[in-house]
Amino acid sequence: MSDDTGGPRGLHEYFERDPEGADAAFFGRKTNSDRRGFLRGAGLATMGAMVGAAIPFHRNMPAGLVPAAFASDDVLVGKDGLTLLNDRPINAETPPHLLDDPITPTARHFIRNNGHPPEDVGADSWTLTVDGLVDNPMTMTIAELREKFENHTMALTIECGGNGRAAFDPPAKGNQWTLGAVGCSDWTGVRLKDVLDAAGVKDNVVYTAHVGADSHLSGNPDKLPISRGMPIEKAMTDNVLIAWAQNGAPIHPNNGAPLRLVVPGWPGSVSHKWLKRIYLRDIIHDGPKMTGTSYRVPNRPVAPGEKVEKEDFEIIERMPVKSLITAPQTGTASGMKAEVRGHAWSGDRKVTRLDVSIDFGATWQQADLDDPVNDGAWQNWRTTVTFPQAGYYEVWARATDDSGEQQPFALAWNPKGYLNNTMHRVALTVS
Repeated sequence: MSDDTGGPRGLHEYFERDPEGADAAFFGRKTNSDRRGFLRGAGLATMGAMVGAAIPFHRNMPAGLVPAAFASDDVLVGKDGLTLLNDRPINAETPPHLLDDPITPTARHFIRNNGHPPEDVGADSWTLTVDGLVDNPMTMTIAELREKFENHTMALTIECGGNGRAAFDPPAKGNQWTLGAVGCSDWTGVRLKDVLDAAGVKDNVVYTAHVGADSHLSGNPDKLPISRGMPIEKAMTDNVLIAWAQNGAPIHPNNGAPLRLVVPGWPGSVSHKWLKRIYLRDIIHDGPKMTGTSYRVPNRPVAPGEKVEKEDFEIIERMPVKSLITAPQTGTASGMKAEVRGHAWSGDRKVTRLDVSIDFGATWQQADLDDPVNDGAWQNWRTTVTFPQAGYYEVWARATDDSGEQQPFALAWNPKGYLNNTMHRVALTVS
């Protein structure tokens, strides 16, 4: 379990420390004299949803029992090779060498959840409401979205704002992402701007607000786990999609099936999953994870460990310039020559140069860099390096974008562990 006030606490850790308390907190289960726990109502429904089926003999379950389904990577059904960081809610990243494809396969796309995914994700009955400060409020099925608006398929990069948090020292609370909370799948849907144009955006609109069907970890139906938004100017750009398909197939349930927003270049939290409603506001949206310090960074450079007052934080918008080495895999052996390749991206901008170093940054070699396949996609790059002799080497990658912003070597610390865009390094033993 994770929240804004504490680090990640896995389900197993909680049950090991206080099994009966965990039962009560998670499932509302009370223990009787023979140490059995009675699940009923919402608690039973919650556990059934988490294991993926009804539990016929739930009355026989010992108090504090962690279902075996939680003790494995079964929560990552349909995923391949992801590392599970947290199981309440589910958060999992992809090792860099498994992100080698130019377009990220669905099975390799990371998962970032804030609450429990909805149980009913049937596309036929799903509806999306667009209302608030619009001239023509609308509620549409996915079929109506497909029929009424031009369909688009685009490769779009989604990255968690906390990708790279594990490198922060002092540590920052939250999921300890290393490098793999990023992906660039093909998404199919309709442009948000087309839908908003049809709804009629009023002149005083400042921000969008997004609501999904996921439920709060507390089980309180009146609480939303997350509700973020974006400036109306961003919402009206050409590459923001309301998507129903990922790589030509239905979206993976943990990636937001059957309908989600895809907002490339901005923190992944803006790309709302299990999308049910978009409403327009005349103020900056103030939903859960929009206020306080959530998805915000200090408005000035700060020293590691420095305390920053809440009023000195500002909302993260575009993500910084960044690159990833997907081959060779770190910690492996190499011959005297090696092909090095990966991806680069920079928020709403284009990457113009990718350089590689094998001598700890003393010299740099320019790599071949592809254009993005469309606006919002990451860019693929490759080069061949030659090592002068056998030994230990580090390959470093450094991207530069069209505004001259370049990846740094040193980490710019902030209290929440966001926006780590330091150069990626892989270790090789050359023989």
